[in-house]
Amino acid sequence: MTVNMASYLGKGLSPQQFIDSMTRNREAFTDWYRRFDWPSDDSKEFFHNLAERSTDLHCVVIAADWCGDVVRNVPVVFRLMETASIPAEVLILEEHLDLVDKHFLTMGGRSIPIVLFVQGDGEIVGRWGPRPSYVQEVMVEFKQNYPDKSAPDYEDNLKRARAELIRRYGEGTEYQPLVVSEIQTLLEGLLTPSK
Repeated sequence: MTVNMASYLGKGLSPQQFIDSMTRNREAFTDWYRRFDWPSDDSKEFFHNLAERSTDLHCVVIAADWCGDVVRNVPVVFRLMETASIPAEVLILEEHLDLVDKHFLTMGGRSIPIVLFVQGDGEIVGRWGPRPSYVQEVMVEFKQNYPDKSAPDYEDNLKRARAELIRRYGEGTEYQPLVVSEIQTLLEGLLTPSK
């Protein structure tokens, strides 16, 4: 059974409250936010046009300031939601472990951010995260090839996987169009009227 998020709507931090509450990585987070640029006029227009439509969507992000994937990806999500006029709020992971452990584990782990698109009645209609699929492929492959955490080479292989994650993210904002594209595709699927 999928959880209904109605009781969580309005209980999270606004994007600005989340940024203001950050005790770690605030400068990096705001830097990624500031450096965001639209990958194409089409994607900018898509999100801008969402603001013109009356949608009942909310964006709930489960996150924490210590997480590198949150620091990279959530600034992009915030920018997209601002442009689309979709209300966004952040639930802090450590305050919602029960919710995550019951409903939102990724390959058995607490991977964040978890970006949920929720209707006003609390029904979850879309999910994205914790990172763009091109970057996430590294962890999928790692978990498949190295499931035994007690194996002698587990930590070495995990270090290699993390290094590859960082390489795939890149030095600059080149990963951001992947986030934009994946969330745009998800929202297109949600907002296309069924025939």
